[in-house]
Formats: sequence, structure tokens, C-alpha cells
Amino acid sequence: MKVLLYTEGVKTIGKSGLGKAIEHQKKALEFANVEYTTDLKDDYDILHINTYFPKSYFIAKKAKKKGKKIVYHAHSTEEDYKNGFILSKQTSKLFKKWLIKCYSLGDAIVTPTPYSKRLLEGYKGLENKKIYAISNGIEIEFFKKDKKLGEEWRKQYNLSKDDKVIIGIGLYIERKGIVDFVELAKRLPEYKFIWFGYSSLKVATQPVRDAVNTKLDNLLFAGYVEPSVIRGAMNGCDLYLFPTLEETEGIPIVEACACETDAIIRDIPIFEGWLEDGKNVYKAKDVDEFEKKIKDFFNGKLKSVSKNSYKIAQERDLHYIGKQLKEVYESVYK
Repeated sequence: MKVLLYTEGVKTIGKSGLGKAIEHQKKALEFANVEYTTDLKDDYDILHINTYFPKSYFIAKKAKKKGKKIVYHAHSTEEDYKNGFILSKQTSKLFKKWLIKCYSLGDAIVTPTPYSKRLLEGYKGLENKKIYAISNGIEIEFFKKDKKLGEEWRKQYNLSKDDKVIIGIGLYIERKGIVDFVELAKRLPEYKFIWFGYSSLKVATQPVRDAVNTKLDNLLFAGYVEPSVIRGAMNGCDLYLFPTLEETEGIPIVEACACETDAIIRDIPIFEGWLEDGKNVYKAKDVDEFEKKIKDFFNGKLKSVSKNSYKIAQERDLHYIGKQLKEVYESVYK
């Protein structure tokens, strides 16, 4: 059984969460001893397709005609597209139709969480499809608690031992909560705020452009960095803030769990059932609640719950994800 992993526009999406997910996918298959190729010229038994762009659709159509089995990876939904770039709200219904057209070509659909699985099951045209919820996973050996690494990261970013540091991660899109992140930096000048991630402001909404162009002494936009820097930041910061408005999974929070980093996240449906307020993270509904919980955390009113979060990462280790993907392939192949 040989799998063709196909991803369209690798250079374009390489620095996004999707790009990271696809690299994880390869490692997961290697851990599970699944033979795979990324070369369209190679022979294969199962096409595992990761993107919904036009070329991806036509490759899937061609494979279908040849009688090949197809696993379509649903990394995107209408819901997480809606609050992204310019005109995304106006075009979300068309986008949903296109997604259904693409995903319906799959003999099976894989999506990162039970939440995104429920969304897809509600799409007309996908009701009868076999949909599996499998995390994009993380490399648990890479993301782990390392005090020394955190200290080195603080030196690299000229942060003192007394600085209270809050980090955020994501592209420059409204859905990621970057506007609220900047508002919190304005309200809380006593803390340092650092945002990692980058995407072109040409396609960003005006509120995002205004946020990214904000100049504050306690706010830094660090741009795109390698995973090793994120690992250092997770270990060196005092708090990870995830004010996202919508996700199909949200791998940075899993990375935070792996590093046993305290986190305050947006209280939205995607996190229900696995991230629990006051148990392994803290949750906030809006900017005012984020502000209060940040203050309460640093003032000692909210105790650290980071020790309880590691299990979340363990359950999403790539060794386990590889086994799950292998089971899907075997089911489709038979």
C-alpha cells in the first residue's frame, strides 16, 4: 500500500499552520512505517490530498477516473475562512460550495477535530461521507518543557527575569484575534506582548492593518520564525494567549500544552471537551475578560494549571497520529 501525499502551492502555504500540519503528516507516516511519495509521477494506491485549490481538484478527479482511492484532508471549513482576509465574509458561501465539491471526491475525509467533523457532517453533500477526526499532531520530543531553553530565548529577545511576557501566534488575519491582542497590549502596558507569525497586509482587513501598525513600547511583532524559536518562546514566556475566534484545531495551544505553558484561550466551541477552564487552561469570552484573567493570573488569583495540560499533547503525539492515519488508509484500501 503506497500513499501519494499531494499538496498544492507548498511554497505559498509553507509558513502557515497548514504547511506545518503537512510536515507533521509526513513524520507521522514515517513513524507508522507507511510508504509514501510526494511525486505525482510515482505509482500509488491511495491519493491523500491536502489542498482545495483548482489543480488539487483536477488531480483528484483524474485519480478517481483511474480507480484510485482518495483520502481528502479537510483542513478548512467555511467557518474558519469567514473571518480571515478582505472579502472573506462576502465570499464564504461560494467557498463552502467549492469545499464540498472538493471534499466529496474523497472515499474518506480526514479533519483535525470532532468539532470540524461535526461542521462537515452538517454540509449538504457530505452527509453520507465517512469522516474521521484525527489531530494534525505535534512532535512531542521537540516541544517539551526546557527551562534553560526558555532562559536563552529571553536573553535573545532582551527580556529581563522580571519582565512578564505574553506571546501570541498566528497569521495577520482577523480570525486569529490579533486585533484583541493589540488592544490588550494597550490596556496592559506593564506586560510585554510578542506576536509571532506573518502574512501580507495587502489582503488583511483594515482592523488588522491598524493593529499591526500600532507602535507601543511593550508590543513586538516578531514576524515568521522557525519552530525552534517558538519552542524557546513557549518555554520562556509567562503566558500564552490564544484569542482566536475560530479554528479547525489550533496546534499552537497543543504545543503550549507540551511545554507546560500556562495559557488563556478564547472560550469557543472548538475547545470544548478537551481544554477545560481552570483545569488545564483558562478561558475568556471577550477582551474585558481576557484583561481581567491576565491581571488575575499575574497577581496570583489564578494559579498555574500548566502541569495538567501535558496529557493533551501526549494524546496528539505524531506516533499516535501515524497509527490513526494508517488505519484510515487500510480501511479505504480494503
